[in-house]
Amino acid sequence: MAGRAAVQVGGSAAAPPPPPTQPRSSADFIRRDNQGPTRGVDDLRRERREVRDGNRTIITEGDRTIVRQGDRTFIRHNEADRFAVDARDVRVSRRGEDTVSIIVRPDGSQIVTTTDRQGRLLRRVRRNDGRDVVIIDNRYTGPRQSFFVDVPPPRWQGPRERYILDGDNASRDAIFTIFEAPPIQRIDRRYTLEEVRYSEPLRAYMPRVDLDVHFETGSWQLGPEQVSRLAEIADGIKRAVSRNPREVFLIEGHTDAVGEPEDNLSLSDRRAEAVAVALTQQFQVPPENLVTQGYGEQYLKVQTDGPSLENRRVAVRRITPLIDQQANR
Repeated sequence: MAGRAAVQVGGSAAAPPPPPTQPRSSADFIRRDNQGPTRGVDDLRRERREVRDGNRTIITEGDRTIVRQGDRTFIRHNEADRFAVDARDVRVSRRGEDTVSIIVRPDGSQIVTTTDRQGRLLRRVRRNDGRDVVIIDNRYTGPRQSFFVDVPPPRWQGPRERYILDGDNASRDAIFTIFEAPPIQRIDRRYTLEEVRYSEPLRAYMPRVDLDVHFETGSWQLGPEQVSRLAEIADGIKRAVSRNPREVFLIEGHTDAVGEPEDNLSLSDRRAEAVAVALTQQFQVPPENLVTQGYGEQYLKVQTDGPSLENRRVAVRRITPLIDQQANR
């Protein structure tokens, strides 16, 4: 399955902030009893700074960068920031033009992340008792660029629940079945993580589980009752990772079309991160096996400009076969 076209979305101006230099608190993402939201969308608006970079508009807000290029808008963040939540120690160093962050988790295991000078992930490794397991190897020949990839949309003719599963009403076995399913059509080559993040037709080759996870308006903190709804998803991911320690799952955040597009994009990205933090902190899902990305209102499940619970959702899909050719054999 070869890509028909690609659009560069890289550039140093769009680089995400550097990795954290100290541990963070899970309270930024998970609301405790009787605790109100710590930060919200109003804080993000006050932080935003907008500049032009050629044909792109770059919007920075704290630990996120929003890029508008032509008719495409996407958001970037540094995954190492999430790994530092409740970490024992955080170490950041430079190796030539690359940045290496070593996050020491509470159990003593380490997540070693290498990024290039533009903030793009090169390699993610789990290190435990001197043994390295490569989770993501995002290095490839040629210029280090990020691309939107235009691929032929896949065709699914089977039962809908074997392709898009309603996770709120599904059994643990049904969720695990989705998480171990192969691409619905043949994948001819390995794609980069950026290509998967930013190319909706490519992601569509993998089945997904949809969840209705509710947040307070303008907030990205999960309440206790919402965290408990993630138990079945956590079980499915952990079962998959126990079979293959290199499995990678994408947590997608989506909103409805109410509100400003930049607000929705930023909220969806932070909400996806909050779900990933909850999966790790409450259910011991290895954080290094998760990738998060927000899409705001770009991929509505129900085509409406009004409020929609169906559009305000989190989607989870296994993306290992897209970024690891051996997993596709």
